[in-house]
Amino acid sequence: MKALITGASSGLGYDMSYYLADLGYDLILVARNKEKLQEMQKEIKTNVKIIIADLSNESKLKEIYVLCKNENIDVLINNAGFGLCDNFLDTDLESEIEMINTNIKAVHVLTKLFLKDMKKRNSGYILNVASLAAFMPGPLMTTYYATKAYVLRFTTAIYEELRREKSDVVISCLCPGPVDTNFNNVADVTFSVKGMDSKFVAKYAIDKMFKKKLIIIPGTKMKMAAFFSRFLSIKKQAKITYNIQKKKMKSRKDK
Repeated sequence: MKALITGASSGLGYDMSYYLADLGYDLILVARNKEKLQEMQKEIKTNVKIIIADLSNESKLKEIYVLCKNENIDVLINNAGFGLCDNFLDTDLESEIEMINTNIKAVHVLTKLFLKDMKKRNSGYILNVASLAAFMPGPLMTTYYATKAYVLRFTTAIYEELRREKSDVVISCLCPGPVDTNFNNVADVTFSVKGMDSKFVAKYAIDKMFKKKLIIIPGTKMKMAAFFSRFLSIKKQAKITYNIQKKKMKSRKDK
């Protein structure tokens, strides 16, 4: 059994790697942090191959596939991603493009390439990591919320195609609320609610993926938030989200 995990050097990707290793999976870990991946390679008891790559670079995505296409990947976890928090006109354009390439293009390309092989074998699991942000508009984190909405809709559409074709390939989308990872440091925000434990979310997500769950939302409060958001107008959702993001930014400035 073999799993390929992007964004494996920290946060959910890191904890998913160790959990899958505990389940007996050999790993192919992808990230930019060479030192961290080498450390993981030494610590993890199963066979670990590392690939140093910037997933915002499309040519690197195709290189990853070429390197791994003969590995018979059983599990693909598209976890790499990051966010930015500020007024849309104040965020850096180049950083946003990098975010779109990482959060959307990398997920799209790797899913497409590896899914073709899984479809031929009629087996395999794909877990695309989105966010609770995927369910609503995100003023003050405009681009991030939009990228996660793409991942959610992209995954659910593929799920339906596979279901109608009676394929045994499983695709799932993880949509967590705040998680205690390095995400908020990169995005430069402070969560207004307590983040969930990363190890718990990682285990929960993988367990649900293996149970063929389509949309995976850890935590009762987050499930309720996603459920009740559907009863609000888009304008009301935007107002609520703006106020939440504003509190994050205030907490950031107060530190």
